[in-house]
Amino acid sequence: MKKTFPIFLSFLCMGFGDAVATFVGKAKDTFSLNNFEAQLIAFAGLIMFGVLSVPMGIVQNSIGKKNTLLIGLSLALLGVLVVLGLGVSNFAVFLVSVFSLGAGAAILQVAGNPIMRDVSAEGKYSSNLSLGQFIKAIGSNTAPVVFFCMALFCGNGAKGLSADFEWNVVFAIFAAGIAVTIAGVAALKIKESRSEGACTVASCIGQLGNPYVASMVLGIFLYVGAEVCVSSGMPIFFTENFGVSSDMATQYVTYFFLAIMAGRLLGAAVLRVVNPSKFLTASALTALLGFALLLLGGRAVSTIALFVIAFGYANIFPLIFSISIDKMPGKSNELSGLMVTAIVGGAILPPIMGLVADALGSLAGFIVPAAAMVYVLALSLTAARAK
Repeated sequence: MKKTFPIFLSFLCMGFGDAVATFVGKAKDTFSLNNFEAQLIAFAGLIMFGVLSVPMGIVQNSIGKKNTLLIGLSLALLGVLVVLGLGVSNFAVFLVSVFSLGAGAAILQVAGNPIMRDVSAEGKYSSNLSLGQFIKAIGSNTAPVVFFCMALFCGNGAKGLSADFEWNVVFAIFAAGIAVTIAGVAALKIKESRSEGACTVASCIGQLGNPYVASMVLGIFLYVGAEVCVSSGMPIFFTENFGVSSDMATQYVTYFFLAIMAGRLLGAAVLRVVNPSKFLTASALTALLGFALLLLGGRAVSTIALFVIAFGYANIFPLIFSISIDKMPGKSNELSGLMVTAIVGGAILPPIMGLVADALGSLAGFIVPAAAMVYVLALSLTAARAK
C-alpha cells in the first residue's frame, strides 16, 4: 500500500485532465462563446495526447517511469497555477492553462499505467489498475461537483460569488492534489522494470500498416472523441433545450461520470464470465440505445438517456485496449503508445460536434458521437475474428 498510494494519487490527477469536459459549458457562459469556440477547450486539453504519447514513451525508456510521471505532474501543476495567478478574465490565457493541464494528463497516462505494475504485489496488477481507473473517475468528477455544489448552496448569481471565485476554488483543489502527489511520487523508491527491445517512433507507426491494429486504434480514437462529445455537450444541450442554467447544467457531467464509475465496477464483475468481444458488442448497443432515447425529448427522458449512454461507454476503452494486447502481446509497447496517442480523438470530434450543433441544433450534434458508436459496434463484430 505504501508504494501504490502515490500512484493511485497520480490516477486521481489524471482525472483532473478530464475536467476540460466540464469547463466547456461553464466557460461558454463565462467568456460568451459559441459552440465551436467552447469546444476548442476540449481540443486544447486533449490535443497533446496525439503529440506527446509516442515521444514520451520513448523518453520514458531513457529516464524511467517515475521521472516521466513527475514531468507530467509538473506540467499539470503549471497549467493550474496559470489560472490561479492570472484569473479567468482572458480566454486565450485560459486555453493556455488547459493546454498545459492536458499535456500533463497525457504524460501521466503514458507513465501511470505501466508503473502501476512495478509497485503492485504479485498477481495484484490487474485489480490495482482497475482501482486506479475508478480513482481517475473520482478526479474527473471534482470540477462538476464543485460547480454544482456552488450553484446549489450559494445560488445562481449569488451576491459576492464571482466567476473568478468559482474557478479559483476548482483550480486550488487541483493544485493541492497535484502538489501532494508530486511529493509522494518524488519520495517513492522502486525498482522499475525495463522494456524488452527498443521502442521507436518508426516501430510504433509501422504497426498501423496492420489493418487489425489500425482498426482498433481508430476505435480508441472515435470512442474517446465520443465520450468527450457527450460529457462536454450535455450541459449545453440541457441549457439550450430545457432552460437549465449553466451552473446547474454541470450536474449532468457529474451524472455522466458517476454512471461511468458504476459501469466500470459492474463491468469488472461481468467480465469474469462474459467474453470481452461480446461485452464490447453489448456496450456499443447500450450506448446507441441511449442516443435513440434522446430523440424522444423531455428533460426526464434525456436524463435517463445520459445514464444509458454512460453505462454503454463505461468499459469500451479498456475492452478495446485489452482485446488488442491479448491478440498481439509481443507488440504491447507499440500498441500502448498508439492507443494512448489515439486519445487525441477527444480533441478532434468535439469541435466537429460543435459545428454540427451550431448549424442544426444541439440535439443534432449528437449525431457525431452516435456515428462513432456505430463504428465501435462494427468493430466488436469483426475484431474477434481478425487475424
